[in-house]
Amino acid sequence: MSSATEIEKELSGYEASLPNNVFSQMEKVAIGVLITAIAILSLGLLFANDTFWTDGLKPIVWDPIVKDAGAAGDAGYSPQNTAIYASTMLLAVVVLQSIFRKLELPADDKMMLALISWVVLAPVLRVLEDSDFFSSEIDWLLISPIIHFHLALWLVLVAFISHKFCSKWDGLEDDKNIEKSRTMLFITLGMMLFFHWALLYRPAYFVHEDTGLFWIIIGLAASYVVLFMMLVWTAKWPSITRGLVAFGTSATILGFFHWMQFLATPWQQESGRIVESQPLWPMVVVLGLPGLVCWFMYRHGKEDARHMKMSGYNAGVLPAGITIKTWEDAEKIVVNHPIEQLSRNALLANPMVLAMVYGQLCDGFATMIGIDLFGYGEKHPVSDAVIQFGGDINDTIGVSWGEGAWFFALIKALLVATIVWLFIEMRVEKRQVHMRMLIVLAVLIVGLAPGLRDIGRLTLDV
Repeated sequence: MSSATEIEKELSGYEASLPNNVFSQMEKVAIGVLITAIAILSLGLLFANDTFWTDGLKPIVWDPIVKDAGAAGDAGYSPQNTAIYASTMLLAVVVLQSIFRKLELPADDKMMLALISWVVLAPVLRVLEDSDFFSSEIDWLLISPIIHFHLALWLVLVAFISHKFCSKWDGLEDDKNIEKSRTMLFITLGMMLFFHWALLYRPAYFVHEDTGLFWIIIGLAASYVVLFMMLVWTAKWPSITRGLVAFGTSATILGFFHWMQFLATPWQQESGRIVESQPLWPMVVVLGLPGLVCWFMYRHGKEDARHMKMSGYNAGVLPAGITIKTWEDAEKIVVNHPIEQLSRNALLANPMVLAMVYGQLCDGFATMIGIDLFGYGEKHPVSDAVIQFGGDINDTIGVSWGEGAWFFALIKALLVATIVWLFIEMRVEKRQVHMRMLIVLAVLIVGLAPGLRDIGRLTLDV
């Protein structure tokens, strides 16, 4: 049996993949399309404002955001803005991954965990906006898709500051340098967390004067404790990843304790509706069942994941310089390589795959419970069409329970099974790891984020 080194040496004579600092043809086209689109949009807004804005983007994109931020809420999506958002996201994935690769930013499991914390932060803030917490001057910043661009600015700023001030200590494991890095990150990120609180949360306290502060004060203290502890637990991580996971987690804790304050002393809704308490069992179901599925997946794949890590390879990622075509053409040779022997099971325990499974199942269960049991509606036209089809099935077989959202949950389960199968079978080149990470991030934004928002709304009855 050939060793991994011998196999890679045998493949070294084939055509090598492009260097990381070189853009592929697809990346060049995507960058060109993005620049052209920005140029056309900018010129159109300047010289043909009525066509591009008044009769174009404003009614399709901006007006639903404004309506969603107001007392009416939940303006919903249209086929037009859904197409705009989807195409923008796909274009952004291609362009950003090429830039991230050229900048040599981390794209490992640690970075994935850091990004997940920011995905969770979005629905935590979004639910607070649903509860009419934020000041009317800034609440539009917490409406999809603006909230994702808004948090992206915070993310970039945190990443830049963390790397700028603390990257010089990366890889140094003596106690003195570890303490210097931790202290500097805690001071800089602590100041950013304060500004985050002051800009987003503090103005709302003057709007809701009768709201208690007990859980808010505890949340402020807890967020700084979490910030410090995350920096302790991630002492050997790169500074940019440490900063992102520490800030994302602490900001999420801060927002969650505002949920707790709302449950204790609900503030008045803009619509004038009186908030009633909801049972907690939906949260147990929506968060627990996907967690159980992920636990079984992790148990099944953790040993192969451990062996994969010990072998020095990443699950599903080809050795440096080897193209996918070369790997596929040498199918009989690479069958004994650790990547082929271990990747399939190892990926079942990978944070990327587990996060996608959890997010999609969470979204499916939350939608089913929210619509079929609590009378909520669906904003997305595609999802609504699936639910309506489920309702038609109910009518055909004579079932009077629910609106058909059970079918949406079933489709989500089938979708996530397909995604998992694709991921465990798919191999990517070393230069494509950023692409894979951003694809997962996009899936989480359209799966985990709305799922957590739905269960948050159910819990707070907003």
